[in-house]
Amino acid sequence: MRGFRPRLWPTAFTVPAVLVLLALGTWQVQRLHWKEGLIAERQAGLAAPVAPWAEAARDPAGYLWHRVSARGRFLHDRELVLAARSMNGNPGYHIVTPFEVAGGGSALLIDRGWVPLDRKDPAARAEGQVAGEVAVTGILRPGHQPNWLTPDNDPEKNFWFWIDLPAMARAAGLEGGAVTDVYLEVGAEPNPGGFPIGGQTRTALPNDHLQYAITWYALALALIVIYVLYHRGEGGHTGRPAVEGRETPE
Repeated sequence: MRGFRPRLWPTAFTVPAVLVLLALGTWQVQRLHWKEGLIAERQAGLAAPVAPWAEAARDPAGYLWHRVSARGRFLHDRELVLAARSMNGNPGYHIVTPFEVAGGGSALLIDRGWVPLDRKDPAARAEGQVAGEVAVTGILRPGHQPNWLTPDNDPEKNFWFWIDLPAMARAAGLEGGAVTDVYLEVGAEPNPGGFPIGGQTRTALPNDHLQYAITWYALALALIVIYVLYHRGEGGHTGRPAVEGRETPE
């Protein structure tokens, strides 16, 4: 390019910056493919027929995000409280209750759904503490992975901010037969008395990685254009200031 002479400091800034922006864009493309795989896996599981727990128990990881049914009884005296949960903008809790599977000798943790702040005490929702053998159907989920913003759980106060299945099973005093790699999140079938309110599973996954990738690539392109235009302007400038009041010789 005629008159294009790269200068040291603009080049030293622009080249690493462009490389970083391109790397960020490529990372978002990789994240896009990863997220699309998760969405497809989740959609396939949710579309599958309801599986009995006896079948899913043989390969829990293979039934993640599948609807699973089980029969047994709730151990209401050992329920756990999952804090900082909202429904339609209203603050509250999720109630996680151990469930003794009929005939299987195992215990599942079941997220029974949401209750408002004033229903945390089981006595305030006694009708929902169903007794005897019952059938439940819900979505099989893995335990949670907290991020750096998630508060620590407080087992001694029975206050949980994220699903730590092994720790929750210990806190509930479950025997060695407790399932600690998956839990069940019940569907929207109403409980007696109205609480807890099930059907709280958020099945949709946000997928904004394509927009992020386009943004990073666009910034890289814009920086390259600015770099080229800057140097073209520099190349066209002679560096000799004009002198006012002097006539041009003929």
